Amino acid sequence: MIEIPPIPLAEWIDDGLDVLTDHFADATKVVSDVMESGIEGTVDGLMWLPPWVTIIALGLLAWRLAGVRTAVFAVLGFALLWNLGLWEPTLQTLVLVLMATLIAVAIGTPLGVAAALSSTAYRVIFPVLDFMQTMPAFVYLIPAIPFFGLGPVAAVFSTVIFAMPPAIRLTTLGIRQVPADLVEAADAFGSTKWQKLTKVQLPLAVPTIMAGINQTIMLALSMVVIAAMIGAQGLGGEVWRAIQRNEAGMGFEAGIAVVILAMVLDRITQGVTRRNQPGSTA
Repeated sequence: MIEIPPIPLAEWIDDGLDVLTDHFADATKVVSDVMESGIEGTVDGLMWLPPWVTIIALGLLAWRLAGVRTAVFAVLGFALLWNLGLWEPTLQTLVLVLMATLIAVAIGTPLGVAAALSSTAYRVIFPVLDFMQTMPAFVYLIPAIPFFGLGPVAAVFSTVIFAMPPAIRLTTLGIRQVPADLVEAADAFGSTKWQKLTKVQLPLAVPTIMAGINQTIMLALSMVVIAAMIGAQGLGGEVWRAIQRNEAGMGFEAGIAVVILAMVLDRITQGVTRRNQPGSTA
C-alpha cells in the first residue's frame, strides 16, 4: 500500500509567520507601543473622572442617539457595574471594543464598497470572508502574539480580524440593494461614479451599513472577552480569573457586565440606524 506523506501545512505556516515577524517586527513594535499608550491613556482619562460623571455622560449620549428608555437602562446598568466593583474592567473593555470597531469599520467599509462596485473585487474578497468567518475565534489569537506580544494591542489586532466580515458584507449588500432606477437616474443626470456613490448609493445604504457595524460591535465584544487569554484586560480578564479560581459568583458578575455592555451598545447602534431610516423625522 502506497503511503502518501502528509502535507507540512503547519510547518509552512510557522515558517511564513517567522519570516513576517523577522521583517516587520520593528514596525509592529512601534504600532504596538503607540496603540498601547493610546489605550492606557484613554482608560486612565476615563478613570480620572468620577464614575457618576461618566455614567451621566453615557446616559446623555444614549438618550441623544437611542431615546429615553435606552438612556435609563444605560445609567442603571453602568451604576450596577460600578456598585459591583467592575467599573475599571468595564471601561477597559469598552475602550478595546470601540477601538477595534473603529479600525474594523475603517478597513471594512472601503472593502465593502469595492466588492459592491467591482465583480472582480467581490470574487476575491468574499471567499476570504467565508474563510475568516468559519475559522474558530481562538485561532486568531495565535498570530497576534508574535507581532504584538501579550496584552491589549494583540487583543485589538485579533478582534479587528475576527469582527471585520459583517462590516464588509453588509456594506456590499446595502450598496447592491439600492434601487436600480435611482442609479440609472443618477447616470442620466451625468453623475460621476464618485458623485453617484456619495450622493445616492451610500446614503441609501446607511441603514444596512449600520446593521453591519452593529454586528461588528457584538463580535468585537465577544472576541475581546476571549482575548483575555493573551493578556487583554477588562471584563474578559475577570471571567478568565473566575475560571482559573473556580469562582462561579465572580464569573457570573463579569458575565452580567458583558451582557449589560452588549445591550447598551446594541440599543445605541439600533437607535442610530432608526434615525437614518428613509423618512425618519429624528
